[in-house]
Amino acid sequence: MSWGRMRCQDGKYIIKLNWRWFKFFEPIPGKLIFFNWKQTMLDAIIIILFILAGAGIGFDSVKLLPDGMLHQVTNVEGLRWVVAGFAALFGGALGLSVQTAYRRLEIQVRGMPVDVLLTRSVGLVMGLLVANLMLAPIFILPMPMEFTFLKPLLAILGSVMFSYLGVSLADTHGRNFLRLINPHNMDSMLVAEGTLKAACSKVLDTSCIIDGRIEELLGTGFLEGQILVPQFVLQELQQLADAANDMKRMRGRRGLDILNRMKTTYAERIVIHAADYEDIATVDAKLVRFTQEINGTLVTNDYNLSKVANLQKVPVLNINDLAQAVRPIYQPGDNIDIKIIKEGKEPTQGIGYLNDGTMVVVEEGRKYVGSELRVVVTSALQTSAGRMIFARSLASFVA
Repeated sequence: MSWGRMRCQDGKYIIKLNWRWFKFFEPIPGKLIFFNWKQTMLDAIIIILFILAGAGIGFDSVKLLPDGMLHQVTNVEGLRWVVAGFAALFGGALGLSVQTAYRRLEIQVRGMPVDVLLTRSVGLVMGLLVANLMLAPIFILPMPMEFTFLKPLLAILGSVMFSYLGVSLADTHGRNFLRLINPHNMDSMLVAEGTLKAACSKVLDTSCIIDGRIEELLGTGFLEGQILVPQFVLQELQQLADAANDMKRMRGRRGLDILNRMKTTYAERIVIHAADYEDIATVDAKLVRFTQEINGTLVTNDYNLSKVANLQKVPVLNINDLAQAVRPIYQPGDNIDIKIIKEGKEPTQGIGYLNDGTMVVVEEGRKYVGSELRVVVTSALQTSAGRMIFARSLASFVA
């Protein structure tokens, strides 16, 4: 039988047993605890192996003591067991730490999407392969005896560096790699036939970061693709933060704070790119060149930079244009709740402003200066300075 039952003499616990799970529970409802037999055994094996390894190392390490010190010891065998005991305690503590780290890694791996797990594994293997190919000549070259200890250190350092580089590249270009492995998946077929176009990377400029609205735009999910911040943009922000002028210093620090928040919130999307162009003097020209090379889209608030980029056939997303496009359009008869700020030019007029800065001229609104008022739109006028809305109080319409 795969299941067995056993009741303790005091009747407190009922124990069910099978080969995989132990389930201990009291007859009281709601008390249920699970123990995974395989996980528990693996944890115990890890800790026991570290304890045995520590004890063995401690037992044999006594032989490494100088002969003069060993001659002074009356009971060498007892010293070995004492050192082995302390080493076993240290090995047990180390094994417990390794077991905890292993469990955390296991949880992360189990919760990781299959495509990310596959690309990171391939990136790790490729990084280790490149590290071994590059370090092989170093191990072949003759080296003085006093420097032979550098070989294992270089092997460990090179393996760690190239492994991390491989995983980082897999995170950045993993989706393209999967398309190469399986070119007949649905995404690749739609991209190939033109039905679906892959989201291009977005390049942020300094003014866009300092403005701050890009952070809210990312939160809405309307901005797709990888978000790239070139190294020269980061340097410009740092120069502004270190400037002697108080206004520039405040703008630079604000931009760095916003960038740090975005990097923390959207760690997988925000990438600091190391590209730079020594032959180009201005940051704007570098931005246009970089965006051209990666076939990306430039995100900016700078009107002049937008015009220059458009002349060079570089796609541009101007956040000011976006804000202008999504402004609410009020038609005659719509109601608006507005605060009357000041008096108008005419004797009975009051002036208020919408959140986007649009001026609202309220007829018979002078007596409501300083208070909130519900008004009805009567007409709108587009001028060179912007848009103006004319309205009257709702009370006057009701009367």
